[in-house]
Amino acid sequence: QLVESGGGLVQAGGSLRLACAVSGRTYSTYTMGWFRQAPGKEREFVAVINWNGENTFYAGSVKGRFTISRDNAKNTVYLQMNSLKPEDTAVYYCATTSNWYARDSRGYDYWGQGTQVTVSS
Repeated sequence: QLVESGGGLVQAGGSLRLACAVSGRTYSTYTMGWFRQAPGKEREFVAVINWNGENTFYAGSVKGRFTISRDNAKNTVYLQMNSLKPEDTAVYYCATTSNWYARDSRGYDYWGQGTQVTVSS
């Protein structure tokens, strides 16, 4: 089970930190990803982190502003979002995959329910 938290309403230029708590003893073996979906748009890849946190990859639209991290002792993955823009407004989801190279939602197995992020201009 994956449960996201930390979403909310923020002004442009502000910051939010999302968290995704994962239950299950095999959490530390998963590659974890963050996706987002804006109204009327496809779910899009945001960032991914490998099982031990040593490798990360970001979508071009968030690179340099967002940081993905994980704390395996707490079974939690984070997404620190800085310099937020109105176009970052979306429901944000975390998900698990066994394929580090997966950048499409179809490559991910288990999903959280999502958390809403709204950035006002």
